[in-house]
Amino acid sequence: MVTTSALTHDYGSVVALRDVDLAIPPGVTGLVGANGAGKTTLFRILLGLIRPTAGAVSVLGTETSADPLAVRSRVGYMPEGECLPNEQTAADFVAYAAELAGIPPGEARRRSSETLFLVGLEEERFRFLGDFSTGMRQRVKLAQAIVHDPTLVLLDEPASGLDPEGRDQMLDLIRRLDEFGINVIVSSHVLTDIERTAHWVVLLDGGTLVRSGPLEAGGDLRSVTVEVVERAAEVAVLLAGRGLEVTADGNRMVVAGEDGELERAITEAVAEADAGLIRAVRGAPPVEDEFLARSVAHD
Repeated sequence: MVTTSALTHDYGSVVALRDVDLAIPPGVTGLVGANGAGKTTLFRILLGLIRPTAGAVSVLGTETSADPLAVRSRVGYMPEGECLPNEQTAADFVAYAAELAGIPPGEARRRSSETLFLVGLEEERFRFLGDFSTGMRQRVKLAQAIVHDPTLVLLDEPASGLDPEGRDQMLDLIRRLDEFGINVIVSSHVLTDIERTAHWVVLLDGGTLVRSGPLEAGGDLRSVTVEVVERAAEVAVLLAGRGLEVTADGNRMVVAGEDGELERAITEAVAEADAGLIRAVRGAPPVEDEFLARSVAHD
């Protein structure tokens, strides 16, 4: 759905994204990172609203710098910030968004009603947006993002400011988009939201890509997360020498390979290096572990 190569963007002295290489598959992808990690900047580049300082970006097979309008015709966007006109009704606003996408007025009206019904606002669609609660306004923002039946929708902090019930309802709606065949990239700094909705996760930290890979219940059971006391580099070399795939970060590594002898190979390598084994757990490390590890490193 999305590919980037050496993507870099700066705002003068502030580097928002640095050498980001991505290949995001279809489905629901979670874009995780603390405030200021570069999530919104990445969205704006994917939409062709800003040009990157360096690198290449392709969305749905189209280079955003070459034809941003073609990209936006197939992509929906739900911004984080306040953007709704208080003097319009929900029905009028969503129909207007449909017309902006090139849908004839009559069809735009029909789609507006159907989409507002989908997000649970069928009874409120003729009320003015200024009278809507935060949760209702978030649903309207979602409705305008999907009213033109996009192939991909970008949701920037869709559950921001919602109470627990409203958050649950929004996450349910995101899961339904996947069922309807709409691909989603949803950004959030709330890790549990991502784990409840996404199949793939992209973790940004200070504009740098930390992780891009599948997010499955229990992790990828074809891999083992290993943490050692010391000599992690020696352990990684020994495991690689056995034909295993090793991704190391400090004293922690994820080891992948043919099942059956994975744990034995790890145990033997740790013993040979006299490294001291802290843990060896099936599955890649949870997103929360990685996120917290980056936060501690910064502190």
